[in-house]
Amino acid sequence: MRLSGENTLSIERRYRGPLHSANGGYTAGRLAAYVGGSAEVTLRLPPPLDRPLTVTEQDGRVLLLDGEALVAEARPGVPAVDVPRTVTFAEAEAAATRHVRFAGENFSECFSCGVRLDDGLCINPGSVSGTDLHAAPWIARDVSPEVVWAAIDCSGAYAVGGPGRGEVVLGRMTAEIRRLPEEGERCVVVAWPLGEDGRKLHAGTALLGADGEPVAVARQTWIQPRNG
Repeated sequence: MRLSGENTLSIERRYRGPLHSANGGYTAGRLAAYVGGSAEVTLRLPPPLDRPLTVTEQDGRVLLLDGEALVAEARPGVPAVDVPRTVTFAEAEAAATRHVRFAGENFSECFSCGVRLDDGLCINPGSVSGTDLHAAPWIARDVSPEVVWAAIDCSGAYAVGGPGRGEVVLGRMTAEIRRLPEEGERCVVVAWPLGEDGRKLHAGTALLGADGEPVAVARQTWIQPRNG
């Protein structure tokens, strides 16, 4: 654990997911930094924006607290996933043309999958013809571990939600970054379903580098709201 005593972190509004809370993947990546290496991050509450949150360690876990409320917790973990197949940049471009925009406004400004050409990632996955995969191209920029976590976040929702990403919210993400992509590298984000258990929908995601090899992989649990 890379933690000594209590620390604080604040998530800027730029990194929002829903309109009024932080992107789950970005938040998970920020918290995973205190674990070091691969990590399993469980989100308990929508992460607040633009205010200091406390980071502390307890029983081998790194906790993110908003006052006394537990927002998220992280521990070491390795995602048990295998990328089904390589998706080329051209295939990802074609898949993105089949992107289904979620009709609601809550995720329209999401740092990962929203429509924000100025300061967002604009990763808009669509179905890969003849497969159960979703994919999108991404020219890597503002590269950091937490941005990579965000890049491989929302595509999982598109693989299991619907229509588009549906109303599912990220509950847990276990991710491994094998290397950071180079700034400007032509990458592909790919996602696929891994089954479901009631309101829990499971997905795998990966970031493929310019050579087609996975540079980051994740296993996710998405939660369908009770009124969904």
